Amino acid sequence: MATEHAQDVPSFAYLRRVRSRRFAVRAFQIIFLLHLYMGWRLLPDLPIERNLQLLGGAGLALSSWLIPFGTFSRVYFANQMVIDRLTWAGGLTMGWASSLLVFTIIRDLAMLALNLEAWKQESAVFVLGLSVIVTMIGFFNARRVAKVVHVTIPLDHLPAALVGFTIAQISDLHISSTIRRRYVQAVVERVNGLNPDVIALTGDIVDGYVAQLAGEAAPLAGLCARHGAYLVTGNHEYYHGADDWITIFRRLGLQPLMNTHVVLDHNGANLVIAGINDFSTNQSTHRHVSDPQAALCESPAGAPRIMLAHQPRSAPAAAAAGADLQLSGHTHGGQFWPWNHFVRLQQPYTAGLHRLGRMWVYTSRGTGYWGPPKRFGAPSEITLITLSRAA
Repeated sequence: MATEHAQDVPSFAYLRRVRSRRFAVRAFQIIFLLHLYMGWRLLPDLPIERNLQLLGGAGLALSSWLIPFGTFSRVYFANQMVIDRLTWAGGLTMGWASSLLVFTIIRDLAMLALNLEAWKQESAVFVLGLSVIVTMIGFFNARRVAKVVHVTIPLDHLPAALVGFTIAQISDLHISSTIRRRYVQAVVERVNGLNPDVIALTGDIVDGYVAQLAGEAAPLAGLCARHGAYLVTGNHEYYHGADDWITIFRRLGLQPLMNTHVVLDHNGANLVIAGINDFSTNQSTHRHVSDPQAALCESPAGAPRIMLAHQPRSAPAAAAAGADLQLSGHTHGGQFWPWNHFVRLQQPYTAGLHRLGRMWVYTSRGTGYWGPPKRFGAPSEITLITLSRAA
């Protein structure tokens, strides 16, 4: 059986690479058409000479190439320096092109509805300039260390000994070619400075393979809390070898909760911290499943139950299993405008605190970012949750 499993692992990796390459080709085709639209609608209206318009067209063509190849650089290249540079270039380009596309569409709709043909030159310059400004602001917001967001959550029948209990939540850190050891160390120091009772890492902590990023994740070993640090998998762990990362996380002193729970004794009162594998595992080729019922099975009756679940859409199953509070991430709060308005097409909650029946759900905007180093209208966060007794 061990030999058979060892043979299966490379086949999964190979299939993933093949699928990623196919997806990259399709993405390139779509991205190229979108860039063609932006060039068609903007370049002729810009008050610049013909040779500069051609140069702008070449820049858009380069952008349409950098975005997919930057995003999937690990699929096509083995050299880490090439991967890092392509990831940076692709991410920055994606952030800028995304805003340029949105503002171009808004411009076209405004010109159609308000008959602004006489302002086509000015509006083209405005769209181009605004996309650059938003991207620069978004880059600054993304690259600074996440600020602390304080949230108080009232739980029914919370024992007096647990009033004031604190949980520091890290989510969607996405350690990668652009989020490296120095940023991770700064996050660890900020979390430790909060002196939390427990630390919860709610998935998508890494965005690459162990061989590439184990050293960048090493500062996580410094996380310190009275009752320890607990972790659940996100979809990105499964993209890059979840089993390997779970081994690394354990070596770093983090405790993965894989459809299981721990019972904490805090000042004489019990508190259950449970965790489930990512929602996506139920539709994947991995051996893992996501099972809230198993996670809370045989947990002590009457003790408050906190469920760590990467995706907010695990909430109905967690509530049915008897959780009092679910801590999630995944959405990034949309990361930058206007995508925050589209998160609800896939997830029940975008960010913040919500109620589902008797269970609370808190969705973090994430501590890092994915893809474009850009946050605009959806700031990153380290969350400090304080438990209180419901009135």
